[in-house]
Amino acid sequence: MLKNKYIRNGILALSGILLFGSFYAFIAAKRDIIPFNLERLARVTGKSISGETLPNPNKTNELYDVGGTDLGIAWKMGNGKVGFFFGDTYGNDFIVVKEGGPGKAGNWRSNVLGLSTDKNLEDGLTFDDMVAHQIVPSPHITDGTGSHTTIPTAAIHAAGTDYVHYMDVRKWGSIGSWTTNYSGLYKSANNGKNWIKCNEIRFGALSNFAQVTYAKKDGFVYMIGTVPGRWGSAHLARFKESDILKQATYEYWSNTKGWVKNDEMSADVIIDAPLGELSLTYNKKFKRWIITYLNEKKAEIVLRDAENITGPWSSEKTLVKATEYPGLYGAFMHPANENSDEFYFLMSMWKPYNVFLMKAKLKFAD
Repeated sequence: MLKNKYIRNGILALSGILLFGSFYAFIAAKRDIIPFNLERLARVTGKSISGETLPNPNKTNELYDVGGTDLGIAWKMGNGKVGFFFGDTYGNDFIVVKEGGPGKAGNWRSNVLGLSTDKNLEDGLTFDDMVAHQIVPSPHITDGTGSHTTIPTAAIHAAGTDYVHYMDVRKWGSIGSWTTNYSGLYKSANNGKNWIKCNEIRFGALSNFAQVTYAKKDGFVYMIGTVPGRWGSAHLARFKESDILKQATYEYWSNTKGWVKNDEMSADVIIDAPLGELSLTYNKKFKRWIITYLNEKKAEIVLRDAENITGPWSSEKTLVKATEYPGLYGAFMHPANENSDEFYFLMSMWKPYNVFLMKAKLKFAD
């Protein structure tokens, strides 16, 4: 009897522990991730301006003829390096102009690439090298009748190859609006030195995947996309790494049917508009998906999190405000964030039309 009593007590104690653990997990699951302690760590591109005290380890204007640029889409490459795709890029003659943007600078390239093995980001992000010629070509037809420019929107290392998703911009419109001709992929099999077009993949001018962000988990590449511009809602797709060039195998998330193969129109909204310049990761420390993007209406870079990529997603949490950093856009997360509460990202500013390394801390809401 005494033995049975101890067994019963042990079972009750174990049940209590399991119940408490389950309750704690339930409570944690309901808590949103909160960013705090925002700081600007360093300049990533361009020339330091008068009065600026930020570290500038790359001096890209001097070393690579990159005086003005934006974006800085980061991804973990297959060779231990991190790649950074930049958008419209201009030469060493670039000067900061009153209205922001590139002004009349020369040596226009639609995109360039930075490469880095830097693991200590506290003193800035240092490049090992840059591929500073135009990678995805464009004839730069600026009258709205052809290819104005080719802008990277996401990059991923999948099945041993690096890929960049880009949009072929037809015409820039009013604030946060533009039209595209199509979107597609280029790939590199030699660590970013050379790139070739992937004719197998093409998204139309009005596609919900004209602009995307990628993240990998459990053998799949997940892709969240929007229509061109910064005013669209977010839609979800996935594919196996080995199937990245087999568009017919892509699966799209329907809120009523689940994953639907080869039917882009079945992709339902998972995050309401407006979203621009998306960046996605799965954070192993918090066991949450995290997405950042520009909310053009609020003029803020915001963050959401979710246990499941299909949602529900948390409410928006402010990461950076334009009242503090005017003309901000493009918060692209660094892969160092994947297993940490330290949160590094690259942020563009229209004036001085360059890219900066930012840092915040993350925690669960109290």
